[in-house]
Amino acid sequence: MSLRIAVALTAAIGSCLLITTEAQAQPDLVDFQGNYSPGTIVVKTNERHLYLVLDPGHAVRYPVGVGKAGKQWAGVTQIAGKYRNPAWSPPPELKRDKPSIPDVIPGGSPRNPMGVAAMTLADGDYAIHGTNAPNSVGGFVSYGCIRMLNADISDLYQRVSIGTTVVVSR
Repeated sequence: MSLRIAVALTAAIGSCLLITTEAQAQPDLVDFQGNYSPGTIVVKTNERHLYLVLDPGHAVRYPVGVGKAGKQWAGVTQIAGKYRNPAWSPPPELKRDKPSIPDVIPGGSPRNPMGVAAMTLADGDYAIHGTNAPNSVGGFVSYGCIRMLNADISDLYQRVSIGTTVVVSR
């Protein structure tokens, strides 16, 4: 390899490392007990973790941000849609609380709270989505949505399909 090619290759790799500020996907393979079918998503809001059940006894665990006080919910639903770089419209309750929020924030905008991907849930009110505010993951921060690091939602997005069962418990 010529010196010029080696220098160009090193510069290209180095520039990618410099512009990669997003946390990398770090799902954990953990022991997991529960009567859930493989492929089920289980969100434990009090733990602020989302689990993707792999088999009886094992799951992939991701950290999540969940609903703040008075905004949490529990129940069983399904993934109804999957979207990359979705546009976002605030729900009516959020718009009432914060009327200065725009009616729509385009996908890909750094101000878009959905991050790089979203999976809407069958009830239509909530989603499992990425975030452009990674420090919010791990807290009680949302109006009921399940918030993940962009790298983690991208990983989960590839692993599940529309119709996947989602169980949210406190």
